[in-house]
Amino acid sequence: MNQLPEIIRTIERVSADVVSKAATYQAAILADVAGRRGTLHGRVAPVHQNMKVAGPAFTVEVRPGDNLMIHAAIALAQPGDVLVIDGKGDQTAALMGTLMLSACKKRGLAGVVVDAAIRDKLEILELDFPVFSAGFNPAGPTKYVPGRINHPISAGGASVHPGDLVVGDADGVVVIEREKAPAMLALADKKVADEAARIEAIARGDTASKWLPAALRAAGVLQEGESL
Repeated sequence: MNQLPEIIRTIERVSADVVSKAATYQAAILADVAGRRGTLHGRVAPVHQNMKVAGPAFTVEVRPGDNLMIHAAIALAQPGDVLVIDGKGDQTAALMGTLMLSACKKRGLAGVVVDAAIRDKLEILELDFPVFSAGFNPAGPTKYVPGRINHPISAGGASVHPGDLVVGDADGVVVIEREKAPAMLALADKKVADEAARIEAIARGDTASKWLPAALRAAGVLQEGESL
């Protein structure tokens, strides 16, 4: 039986043009047009609210508390990649800190998303490099256990394939399938325009949600002909 190697070195990435365009949208906009799918659990949050990231996913799966394969991934990832690490949500030990994240920045990675704890928060803030994690813990990791690089993973409850589009901001992280990403950007354009028009209407005093009465009737809250 054929078996994939633990480390897959060559992946097909979402295009640079798509990444550049996607970086102009809020993660929330992309999550909405993607059908509210692909968002990581809220435990995976930016170290600082102003951190933003966009790029193709370079996936890593590790055993809780062990970062051996993350070191390998840093050596293999290309500039612009986003390391997305399935650390099983573990917060008993940090998988990364200043040294590893400094290496990521030096190698030109776009950012790191870790579904696990990290450490050195104050130094990471000074590093000015986008990092999203599930929390912090001063305990260091081990470096013994094999894992996988560029296999499909689950991070923060979302499926992530190598090369998928990853976008993160103050609200969290959304992942969009590589093949669907270009189509999602066209929908995002319309979503942004629609929301801008709605904000203008609210500013003029039109605060009523036109869809609300019908939705309340459909839910059985209002009877036919009844209004708020």
